[in-house]
Amino acid sequence: MSVPKKRSHGKLSPSTKDVDDPSLKYTKAASKCEQVAEHWLLQPLPEPESRYSFWVVVVTLLAFAARFYKIWYPKEVVFDEVHFGKFASYYLERSYFFDVHPPFAKMMIAFIGWLCGYSGSFKFDEIGYSYETHPAPYIAYRSFNAILGTLTVPILFNTLKELNFKAMTCAFASLLVAIDTAHITETRLILLDAILLISIAATMYCYVRFYKCQLRQPFTWSWYIWLHGTGLSLSFVISTKYVGVMTYAAIGFAVVANLWQLLDIRAGLSLRLFMKHFSKRLNGLVLIPFVIYLFWFWVHFTILNTSGPGDAFMSAEFQETLRDSPLSIDSKTVNYFDTITIKHQDTGAFLHSHLARYPQRYEDGRISSAGQQVTGYAHPDFNNQWEVLPPHDSGVGKGQAVLLNQHIRLRHVATDTYLLAHDVASPFYPTNEEVTTVTLEEGDGELYSETLFAFQPLKKSDEGHVLKSKTVSFRLFHVDTSVALWTHNDELLPDWGFQQQEVNGNKKVTDSSNNWAIEEIVDLDEDRKLYVPKVVKSLPFLKKWIETQKSMFEHNNKLSSEHPFASEPYSWPGSLSGVSFWTNGDEKKQIYFIGNIIGWWFQVISLAVFVGIIVADLITRHRGYYALNKITREKLYGPLMFFFISWCCHYFPFFLMARQKFLHHYLPAHLIACLFSGALWEVIFSDCKSLNLEKDEEISGTPYQKNPKVYVKPYAVFLVCVSAAAAWFFIYFAPLVYGDVSLSPSEVVSREWFDIELNFSK
Repeated sequence: MSVPKKRSHGKLSPSTKDVDDPSLKYTKAASKCEQVAEHWLLQPLPEPESRYSFWVVVVTLLAFAARFYKIWYPKEVVFDEVHFGKFASYYLERSYFFDVHPPFAKMMIAFIGWLCGYSGSFKFDEIGYSYETHPAPYIAYRSFNAILGTLTVPILFNTLKELNFKAMTCAFASLLVAIDTAHITETRLILLDAILLISIAATMYCYVRFYKCQLRQPFTWSWYIWLHGTGLSLSFVISTKYVGVMTYAAIGFAVVANLWQLLDIRAGLSLRLFMKHFSKRLNGLVLIPFVIYLFWFWVHFTILNTSGPGDAFMSAEFQETLRDSPLSIDSKTVNYFDTITIKHQDTGAFLHSHLARYPQRYEDGRISSAGQQVTGYAHPDFNNQWEVLPPHDSGVGKGQAVLLNQHIRLRHVATDTYLLAHDVASPFYPTNEEVTTVTLEEGDGELYSETLFAFQPLKKSDEGHVLKSKTVSFRLFHVDTSVALWTHNDELLPDWGFQQQEVNGNKKVTDSSNNWAIEEIVDLDEDRKLYVPKVVKSLPFLKKWIETQKSMFEHNNKLSSEHPFASEPYSWPGSLSGVSFWTNGDEKKQIYFIGNIIGWWFQVISLAVFVGIIVADLITRHRGYYALNKITREKLYGPLMFFFISWCCHYFPFFLMARQKFLHHYLPAHLIACLFSGALWEVIFSDCKSLNLEKDEEISGTPYQKNPKVYVKPYAVFLVCVSAAAAWFFIYFAPLVYGDVSLSPSEVVSREWFDIELNFSK
């Protein structure tokens, strides 16, 4: 094979034509420099268009029926509708809130509420709250997601169609999503995953269309349209959840592989043209999507311009950019010698003490200090009141504001004792410190250092800012032993503790569960009750965005505590356990989030079979045995490898994440596995063998099968059997998807497959 002559000033020699010439394809540049799956993808569809049209309508109608069936039921708040319905209400009220996810999908849900004329008055506070007594456009919210969930199915269908797979393959792969119980549940409720999944599906579809345009002729209108369509879809993914980084990785692998081929000297591209390919992709897939991503945050900040429940997560400087709300109007500066109540943010319990003492010896034999109990109490009470005092020799006078991270002391008003933490094990946690109180004489004497605390800000930049009630969160930090006060309701104190919450000193100081706030300043002077409107300040957009990003990642990484419904990545392929979304004890009804176990196991088998085929092909070719024909290998190392790598990108990163993981986190990987599985089995049921087992069809000029035969009858029987099994599972578990049927205990038990634990089994 001849080597192209040396180029001059970025131009090809007269004897070598540039493949980017509109009249040429890449394959004409040099032999053997073919793009991945070029022969296969540039062929016409293997079946009439009418057949594809028929099957896409069928699977879309099935998806529609599955998602819209009794969309109004239950007429109660279900699972994370608590969060995303609430966030929509905050958008409509323009009250600032904080969440670990980017704003795009939440704003789309809120937009539906705005279209319905909803004011955002209902806050979706608890699972089981009735929509009939708390009016909200929940059917519109759910229908929006159900529409997106339905439209995801034809997008998947057409992705495989663009890859030249048969209509029955397209229908089968999209059916696996259409009747998957996990996808149905997630896309018919007020959740974010419907928007996430359709964005991922659109990304895959647009990139396939872009790649086919690339094979035909780059830099055409259609080439640009599908390039930017891919970028737009990627921006929607990353603007919905940060798992969109995985989708970026999947597309990134494909783009880098394609650029690597274009960089090959045999492709005949000048450096100028290669840089054009590179810059257009960088612009369309990275820069413009990033600008769109930032745009949604700009809209987010513009809408949420009023103080709200998210204030506590942001710096004082950020909070100054928000207008006053009823919450911030009630917020008052805390001064020394004020009597206050302190409320734990996670559990809502007040810091509390009373005359009762810890037992000298606990049931497990450990010894306590037998000091006065300090507990968490859920109700307003005189014993919740504490006076804020300055340390000795501070020179602080009455009426002087308390600053964050200043040393302070807390006197329990009812018992006239000082709050204290010391190196004695707490009742439930031997590694955490006991919190108690001591007399004024002891606290002012030898135990003085153990009575020093600080209202430690959650952000170091807030150190020295004024402490305010309601809106400023802090950690109650013990200066002497460097622990933060913490309470929990995982287990309540026994009778000697009046079934109240334990309060102890947590050595993991920065845990988000250590956060407290001043609930009330008792007997506030009339002058201090007067409302003085604050001056709203401005902050550069990028500064607000960077602070928000830091808070989002910080709190996302702190979601690491164990959860009874958590699902590790090694358990998802079998879909062995799910999540209880909703229960109705009176009627014995429930919604349980679980994947279609038959379909999910089928995908696991398909992935394993593919790995086996690839390994076998590489080994046999290395030994000079060419079992697979060229077109089969194009399919395996083209579309199927693209889907396989995309699945890996959406699955394996979860092994590296320390945060809580749930079954819904793996739905993007499952979505791609459905595409992969359908495509793989068409290849398996095709005539895959090489014309000459001892000769490589990859060698230029070697004859090969341009369109291997698919053994339609056995393939159709196989697809029908798998589809019927998946459909049976969907029908059998439908009462747990829709929650509209009361099952008897025996019927509940019969559905407790593997590690599934359902309610009302007794």
